[in-house]
Amino acid sequence: MKEFMLIFRQPSYDYSQATPEEMQAIGKKWADWVGGIAAQGKLGATGRRLETDGKVLKAGGVITDGPFVEIRERLGSFMIVKADTLEEATTLAHGCPALDANGSVEIRAIMQ
Repeated sequence: MKEFMLIFRQPSYDYSQATPEEMQAIGKKWADWVGGIAAQGKLGATGRRLETDGKVLKAGGVITDGPFVEIRERLGSFMIVKADTLEEATTLAHGCPALDANGSVEIRAIMQ
């Protein structure tokens, strides 16, 4: 079985205006989704949520405010899943709560 990284991106990860009830509902969606993958024995590891601020270092020592100023989505977190194929890993990505917030999930095999 191979390992695949699921990379979660959303237009915004600012939940500062969310009510405690909304945050609890969002947290439950994530826990239920990740729990479903874990119940199948397909969860490799989870990454902690990333801060929204950062810098990008480019060739030649150019530093820009970041992260990912060239795209409109912010990298929020990642997790590692175990699957036999890219298609199976993509199937595991379905139901990701980032998709509910107009986000995306990038699925990439981890080289062995």
